Amino acid sequence: MQKKWKRKFKSLVRIIFGRTIIVVIGLALQIAAALTALVYFSNHFAVFSIALSILSLIVLVCVINDKTNPYYKLAWVVPIMLVPIFGTVLYVFVRLELDTRIMNKRIISLMKTTSPFIPQDKEVLNELESISAKEKNFASYMKKYAGFPILKNMGAEYYPLGEDAFHAMVRELEKAEKFIFLEFFIVEQGEMWDTILEILERKAKQGVDVRFMYDGMSSLVLVPYNYPKKLAARGIKCKVFSPIKPVFSTIQNNRDHRKILVIDGHTAFTGGINMADEYINRYERFGHWKDTAVMVRGDAVKSFTAMFLQNWNIYEKKTDDFAAYTINTNHEFPHEEGFVLPYGDSPLDNESVGKNVYLDILNRSEKYVHIMTPYLILDEEMGQALKYAAKRGVDVAIIMPHIPDKQYAYILARSYYAELISAGVKIYEYTPGFIHAKSFVSDDTRAVVGSINLDYRSLFLHFECACYFYKCSIVDDVERDMLDTIQKCRLITLQDCKKYNIFKKLAGRVLRLFAPLM
Repeated sequence: MQKKWKRKFKSLVRIIFGRTIIVVIGLALQIAAALTALVYFSNHFAVFSIALSILSLIVLVCVINDKTNPYYKLAWVVPIMLVPIFGTVLYVFVRLELDTRIMNKRIISLMKTTSPFIPQDKEVLNELESISAKEKNFASYMKKYAGFPILKNMGAEYYPLGEDAFHAMVRELEKAEKFIFLEFFIVEQGEMWDTILEILERKAKQGVDVRFMYDGMSSLVLVPYNYPKKLAARGIKCKVFSPIKPVFSTIQNNRDHRKILVIDGHTAFTGGINMADEYINRYERFGHWKDTAVMVRGDAVKSFTAMFLQNWNIYEKKTDDFAAYTINTNHEFPHEEGFVLPYGDSPLDNESVGKNVYLDILNRSEKYVHIMTPYLILDEEMGQALKYAAKRGVDVAIIMPHIPDKQYAYILARSYYAELISAGVKIYEYTPGFIHAKSFVSDDTRAVVGSINLDYRSLFLHFECACYFYKCSIVDDVERDMLDTIQKCRLITLQDCKKYNIFKKLAGRVLRLFAPLM
């Protein structure tokens, strides 16, 4: 009973400290401050109003001409128009934010440092070009703008459930001899994390270099604020990525949403699962939790190692010796046919790599594109790509949760259903519970499994990662899982959309205005 109440308390705290509540409170404070300012300046209202209008107009011109997503522009226009004083000041503050620029400069420097250790093999690129010029062009883009090469020498396994990935992680962690790197968005004490923590502590005592980095959001409610010190006492090096601070900073909006586990430089995991028990169905929050993950071996692991070290070293004065962690290993594993491309995405470089990978899959699809995502919050470009693919005769299917974790996100997603279905997109809801997987698969040739949701935060604001597969057997595994999952889903029809609660429909339309802030 005590454990049940503890879970309920944590759920309540999650809601209270959720980003939507913070945004709502922020807007309310801005409106209150604006009204206070209007009363204060009432004696000179005419002059004040004219000056404010001119300033707001200048800022609006800057917003409209900004080289960013149109929906982000709209998200700025609304607060500037509604609360011009603070909307204007906030925009200027964000555009001049020095912390973000400093972090981005450091990341660029680290990417240049790691680049020599993850080079693009020209023979692999030439072989790829002989198969598909378009695929070669895609790989060239990924190396130039994301910094990661496409590779061959690899092995891979796909896990259709979080518990499957958990068992594989435990198995591989027990084999670690040199180093273990973990980077996760969420960590919470429970069976999953306690099991892994026991192995990490034991391995650290054996001399293994064990490092763990988690996002600062976890420190709010899931683990103690001084958790890094507690882990250090157990021999584990630990960092909090961008701790939540009372000082307002735009960097605090750029969370580390990656899920990475690297073992000895020859084995790596990524996918949707975090270090908490709901991801392996040890307790039920939103019905059955459907998640996915992949394990890769071989040269592809170097890219995940580089990804981890880049974020780990952002605030380090002395950078790690990358060569020590990216050298070739003689670890034996069954080699797969095909190509693999692990990649990361940064919110600070103005290059939406994660979004562009999804768009490329949609735009080059010929037979089908099947998608699993917990959230469906689309900008115009992504929405048009989904609809255009379906209109071309491509079988576009999106698997969504039937039991959502966030009601506002589900209401917002439902606002897109009717227009997508009308264009021929099939939308399924997973009736046993919640879909947390982030997977794309197309034409039996291409697949992506990673941490990247179909929403603004993943595509534009978070540090993310994923693994892209081309002509690998794992592509068949992902598609098989998609088809198996669809059998447990309910197909949403236009009639269902018409019957949907009218007030929720209206709420969804209104929420679209603020979607980039959620």
